[in-house]
Parts: sequence; structure tokens; C-alpha cells
Amino acid sequence: MSPGTESLVSIRKVCYYRTDNAKNGKGAAVYLLLFIFWVILNGKLSPEIILLGLGFTALIGLLLRLLFGYSPKKELRVLRKSPYFAAFFFVLVYEIIRANLAVIRLIARGEKKLHPVLVTFDSDLRTDFCRCLLANSITLTPGTITVEAEDDVFTVHCLSERLLDCSDHNPLLRLLRKMEA
Repeated sequence: MSPGTESLVSIRKVCYYRTDNAKNGKGAAVYLLLFIFWVILNGKLSPEIILLGLGFTALIGLLLRLLFGYSPKKELRVLRKSPYFAAFFFVLVYEIIRANLAVIRLIARGEKKLHPVLVTFDSDLRTDFCRCLLANSITLTPGTITVEAEDDVFTVHCLSERLLDCSDHNPLLRLLRKMEA
């Protein structure tokens, strides 16, 4: 296979993929929503705006599929899991407030000898998205920093060992496991 042929083959695969989905009608809602958004932003309707809108809509829709792997099935999956995302947000805010109060207590007591620890635990999370959410959530809470996240093993630096709850009863871990299910 010559050097220029590899890109030609991948371009053909993309075109076949796009045409098959267009025949099935998948993703038509995204194109329609993008076009309606275009018309609303322009505020008036003329042949030029319609043609430009159709062109940009097709280009953005194609880029969504090629670059981000967009598919209507993924969109529906995210919509079905949205209650878990909302619950996760509120639990995270609660945990941040709770950790703030715990760090304030440590500082207010004037404990000169803090006993920082490195805690390593296994999260049993399967997806990179949930692992990333957990690592960032740990880092967001005061007194803890995610030092390393390798596969599903996390290493966390804590100001005090009681600041980190990595048990199965941790509400953030439970919600993340439900998101993966």
C-alpha cells in the first residue's frame, strides 16, 4: 500500500459510515437542532442564511461524528444518566463543604503536627470518564490531592487520614458506579 493510499482508505470508510447513518435517519435531530439554532441566532430568514446554515450544519454534524464519535445512542445514554450527574453534583458540593469544615477545625485547633498520609485504594471503576471524575472530585475537596490515578488504583495525599473516605459506603463512589451501570 503506498503512503497516499492509507488516507484515501480512511476517507472512504468515513464516507461510507456517514452515508449509512444518513440512510437510517440517525442523527437527523442534531442537524435539525443545529439548523434551528443557526436561524434563531441570525434573527431573519433569507436564501443566503438558509444555504449557509445548511452548509455549517452539515460541517458541524460531520465534525461531531468524526472528532467526538457522536451518535444518538450515546446522547440517549447521557440523558438517561443525567439524574445521577445532578445527584453527583449535589453530593460533591456537600462533601466539599464538609471537608472545608474539617480543615478549618484542624487549623483552628492549632495542631502543629499534622500527620499527612498517602492513601492508596482501589475504586473498581471501569470507565476513564468516571475515574477522571473521581480524581478531580478528590482534588477539589480541601485537604486531599489525587497524586496518581493508574487504571482503577488511586493514590491520594491527605492532610489527615480521616479526611478521605475510600470505603464502599462513600456516596461519590456509589453514584459513579451507578453511572457506569
